[in-house]
Amino acid sequence: MKVFNKKGLSALAAVAILAAACGGSTASTAGKTLTIGISFPLNGSALASAGPARDGALLAIKEASIEGYTLKAKVLDHAKEGAHNPDQAAADMLTFVGQEDVVAVVGPFNSASARAQIPVSSEAGLLQCSPSNTNPTLTKGADGEALRGGRAVNYVRVATTDDLQGPAVADYAYSNGARSVYILDSTDAYGKGIADSFEAQFITAGGTVVGRDGLPTGTTDYSAVAAEAKSLGADAIFFGGVTSDGAPLFRKALDQAGVGTLPFYGGDGIFDGTGEGSYIAISGAAAENSYASIAGSQNIPGKADFDTKFMAEFGVAAEGYAY
Repeated sequence: MKVFNKKGLSALAAVAILAAACGGSTASTAGKTLTIGISFPLNGSALASAGPARDGALLAIKEASIEGYTLKAKVLDHAKEGAHNPDQAAADMLTFVGQEDVVAVVGPFNSASARAQIPVSSEAGLLQCSPSNTNPTLTKGADGEALRGGRAVNYVRVATTDDLQGPAVADYAYSNGARSVYILDSTDAYGKGIADSFEAQFITAGGTVVGRDGLPTGTTDYSAVAAEAKSLGADAIFFGGVTSDGAPLFRKALDQAGVGTLPFYGGDGIFDGTGEGSYIAISGAAAENSYASIAGSQNIPGKADFDTKFMAEFGVAAEGYAY
């Protein structure tokens, strides 16, 4: 799968922000232990994308130091049946805010989970930084204000937002020859949001959206939308969503419908390596001619040193939002 980047920061930078913030925390410092929560979906297919981010955060916390304190991590998993679950994400944030030694949280990974968590962490005044949330409304405009309920800003993210990422994918697809695209999204904050921004820019660039549909996480039959894409004469496909939302199943359905050779574009939601549970692993041969973006820069100071330490710690190369 081909990958192209948009500017952003990294999960490592997020953890550095959190570690720096710990020194000014108003949380209890009894025992001189400060805990940084990590909140990601970490089972099933969701693990392929969120696992490297968790490990990058763990390594950065291990490397960080604040004089007079011990830093430790507490990891909570809010995936259910292999997919991120906003309700469980909110419950996990309640767990974090109930522990006085938790001074900051890295996460969540998905924008829909962030919408569930931000009101909880905001009310508690708990600092939260995501390496990968990209839906613009989490921080921008009236929606961003509403999530915080008028309270001071406690949530930041270090990834490029989808009002930049979606158009970047659209421009790339158009420059790559796409003129008539079929769009499918996962109907949630991330999937629909990036599909909306992709669609608007693709039309602006001169392309045509021949059809669009939305199917939520948990859908198992994509044959109808694949047949529709074929019948409408699309010359490219865009999927708004993450791997666990069904991207590989849709790609396979396109292959079975006889249009599996069409270029298949997605955002960072399908950029999750090649290991078990990843878009490429589940799609198999059907993954050919797929393209993904990532909303974080790989041009990071100290990257080579971090790569070496990550390999030594976990036995695999750092990728995606591990940085």
